[in-house]
Amino acid sequence: MNPRLEINYCTQCRWLLRAAWMAQEMLTTFETELGEVALVPGTGGVFDVRLNGELIYSRKEAGRFPESKELKQLIRDRIAPEKPLGHSDRQENV
Repeated sequence: MNPRLEINYCTQCRWLLRAAWMAQEMLTTFETELGEVALVPGTGGVFDVRLNGELIYSRKEAGRFPESKELKQLIRDRIAPEKPLGHSDRQENV
């Protein structure tokens, strides 16, 4: 069974559109690798991203929202390490 991605967002903060956009980005990038993307309403300023129950990004811990590129890298590294992300791949310092 393919992995489940959850985006827990704050309804009080009106972050549904941000969460939905992020879900769309992940579904587009990982269309064959992800089995499900769930939007989970919450409160208290939450914006957490979990992959198969593992917290991979927390807005509160990071002090900011995740960038799409950074979430793609976090997910790719866990479920499809060989998958190229094109322009979203890490840039090596030269």
